[in-house]
Amino acid sequence: MSGTGAKGGGDPAGMRTVQRAIDILGLFDEYRPALAIREIVEATGLPKTTVLRLLATLRLNGLLWVDEHGRYVAGPALLRWSRLAEQAWRLPPAARAVLRELAADCGETVHLYVRRDIHRVCIAQEEGPQALRHVVRVGDELPLWAGGVAKILLLDAPDSLLRRVAESSPHGPGHAITLRSWADDARHHGFAVSHGEREEGLSAVAVPVRARTGALLAALSFGGPTSRFTHERQARFAHLLTAAATRLAAGALAALPGEVR
Repeated sequence: MSGTGAKGGGDPAGMRTVQRAIDILGLFDEYRPALAIREIVEATGLPKTTVLRLLATLRLNGLLWVDEHGRYVAGPALLRWSRLAEQAWRLPPAARAVLRELAADCGETVHLYVRRDIHRVCIAQEEGPQALRHVVRVGDELPLWAGGVAKILLLDAPDSLLRRVAESSPHGPGHAITLRSWADDARHHGFAVSHGEREEGLSAVAVPVRARTGALLAALSFGGPTSRFTHERQARFAHLLTAAATRLAAGALAALPGEVR
């Protein structure tokens, strides 16, 4: 998987090989914990010989394993990486307490997201007590082209980022104008609301978590069924989220990796 670097830049072939290997690892999730070679070939669209070569390298490094049925599964080397990631991104007790209080006060599930390029990643959540609730798993990566959280995480986005987000959306490049309008509205009101923009029947209210310098750290949000996100409750949600975001920014998120800030 290694390539010889060229002077003044990386090796395109080597970078392509690395990306393909990452793409293969990205096929695995809790719904598809084991994949046959045929499934990997079909999902990647790569020649079988290329897939076999990549799988052999990933297996040699312990990133993939083969089960008793001949299917590929996550390898033991990922245990060390997942432990490191969990340690780096674990919220301190003070931050966890803030999320628990929010969920208990409002009865809705609380999420904390950060932006990763054109995606948003859930780094923490606290489930509400309601039987019908919206739950996103920690580590889930979602698009930025819609939703209250996306509007917040794009508050300070340059036009170049908005264009890339729009191009990844089902709406096409012209969606960048809408994204800018949403971000401007969120900046004006101090919070963002969405109703069924990404998934019908789901709503969200989100606010920014900013550092003392003004840099955007994360987005804090409530998510749940649209029927419970009435206009009156939205206003209360925004008020409580804003107060909680201030507490988080005051030090509860200080332990997170510096790239977030």
